[in-house]
Amino acid sequence: MARCVTCGNDYWLAFEIKTITGETYTFDSFECAITRLAPRCEHCDNRIIGHGSEVAGRFFCCAHCAREGDSGLGREIRDTVGAHPG
Repeated sequence: MARCVTCGNDYWLAFEIKTITGETYTFDSFECAITRLAPRCEHCDNRIIGHGSEVAGRFFCCAHCAREGDSGLGREIRDTVGAHPG
């Protein structure tokens, strides 16, 4: 069995995630993986578990938060969920 690095649970169905930097983490659930690895929105502090928006090196959970961020650079960001090209 393997121990989760977030909660310490020793679980037989634990899994590993290896990051692009080469770090390896063991988790017992996606919740623990998200808690440990997901970045936080710089506006609302929610965990970013989708694509989110990056503006000038700052990360936001959605276009709304990017537009509301301090930099003012997010005004050009638009959510594309459900948008049709054309």
